[in-house]
Parts: sequence; structure tokens; C-alpha cells
Amino acid sequence: MTEHGTADHDPAESRTESPFRVLDDPSGFADPGRPGRCIRCGTPTEDRARGGRVRPICPACGWVYYARNALGAALAVEGPGGILLVQRAHAPYKDEWMLPAGFVEYGEFAEESAVREAEEETGLVMELTGLWGLYFGTDDPRNVAHLAVYGARVVGGTLAAGDDASDARFFPLGQLPDRIAFEAHRQALADWERAPHRPFAPTLAHWRRV
Repeated sequence: MTEHGTADHDPAESRTESPFRVLDDPSGFADPGRPGRCIRCGTPTEDRARGGRVRPICPACGWVYYARNALGAALAVEGPGGILLVQRAHAPYKDEWMLPAGFVEYGEFAEESAVREAEEETGLVMELTGLWGLYFGTDDPRNVAHLAVYGARVVGGTLAAGDDASDARFFPLGQLPDRIAFEAHRQALADWERAPHRPFAPTLAHWRRV
């Protein structure tokens, strides 16, 4: 996935130099957004039981922090040469392959994110054909995340890797690369191998280029 808003850092430094702590959520997964101070008033939070989990709660104003999975959006683009994959240019999983994808920005619709990221990474102009599926992965060290995968077809442009991709190419059925980054992408590609022409669900909205 794209590196928007990320930076290499030492979690131990984050705990000592900022009011935020990189701690495990009660789910057992690291939560980089788990705060040590209230986002409203700045008061140090206290861990208290609320809604079936222990959560950071502000003793001053009552604000409660609820951990949220990240959301990624990807395109499953099929062509005569197979399915389109991009090779990651950066960590994590540098040089491994994945569907063109990125994190959904705040205030951005997932369909828009998927098209934008794919066009930046491949140089191709895309048109959505439907929703492929929704997947869940826990092996991204930046965030536990859901991945919305949309079907798409190429309507223009020239294939050329860009942005966070060092390579982009189509892979035939049965000839996917051995190193596929991210659990959710491996799940989606396994579904494609089992049923390459599976029907798509309608998209939730008609995304239009502006």
C-alpha cells in the first residue's frame, strides 16, 4: 500500500517524545493511534473497561478512544495478459508484488482511492466494473486493515510503473509471482485464481472523474 502519512520511526521514541504510545489493542494487534492523552482537552487518559474492551478514557471530559482498522482500496484489473500487479518500491515488503492499491484518505470514497492509486502506480486510466470483495489482513506493520477490491478495466494510458511502484505488469493465470505482499492481497488473488471471471457486485456509487 502507498506510504501516505507514514514515516520510519522507533516506537520506543514515540512513547518517550510524544503524548502517543504505540501499544497493543486488546485485540492483540499493535495500534499506532492509541493515545496517551485526550484528543479533546489534552488530559492524560486512563485505561478503563468500556464496551467490552479496555480503552483509553479521559477522566476530565469523558472522551473515549475506539481503535479503528485502516481501510485500503485496490483494483483487480484483468486484461489479455492476466491480472495487473505492481511491485512495491518501499518497505514494508519492498520488491514484493500486490494489486494496485493504497490507503483510503480521510474524507475520500474508497472507489475514488482505488482508481487514483492505480493510475498513479501504473500509468493506466481505469474504469470501475464493480466490487470484487472485501478482505481483512493483519500482517501490515503499519495498520491492521480491511481491503476493498474493485474490478476495473483499462480505458487509456500507457503501462509504466510510478509513484510507490517499481514495476507493473500483467501475470497470467497460474503464473503469479511467488512473493505477494499482504495477507488481504493474497486472499483476493487466491479468489481470482479459483474463479477468474467471477461476477462483480455493483459499486456503491458511480465515481466520476473531475
